Amino acid sequence: MTPDKLVCFAHGKESGPWGIKINHLATIARARGFDVISPDYSHTHDPRQRVAQLHTLAPAARTLVLAGSSMGGYVSAQACVALKPAALFLMAPALYFPQYDEEPEGIPTLCSVVHGWDDEIVPRERALRFAERHRAALHLLASDHSLNDRLPELGVLFADLLDRALQTTQGLHSSP
Repeated sequence: MTPDKLVCFAHGKESGPWGIKINHLATIARARGFDVISPDYSHTHDPRQRVAQLHTLAPAARTLVLAGSSMGGYVSAQACVALKPAALFLMAPALYFPQYDEEPEGIPTLCSVVHGWDDEIVPRERALRFAERHRAALHLLASDHSLNDRLPELGVLFADLLDRALQTTQGLHSSP
């Protein structure tokens, strides 16, 4: 059975499916009635294989939210064209790297990008490039690539995106 509300997380290249950020944000999602999944992509560092795995999983819901961190941000963004989420939440997304630099398509109107000013792995200019091209909300925090020292702020931004996604999808599915 397809859930009414679902958040699908995608972890980064070197992390796992239930790291600090994902656990924190999953708690927020569950408190709002969302089911939560976080597939394990650790068997490959190939971002395209990770996107293919997500396509095969084919998560679906009346209100689907994709959320990704680092390479998981790339995976979530690239999956939008096929999965058509209501919202997208990207944390320090590893976009525009050599070998996987194609522009994501099908990005939902509800899209938030959070990046650390002091990110030592993904230059913040890439988050700006994506946000500018897709008219996404961009939040720069005094943090590094992990953003783990800014969990309260991440939680507020994520909760806001979830609330707006629910308002939008409930409006689309309500009868006159």
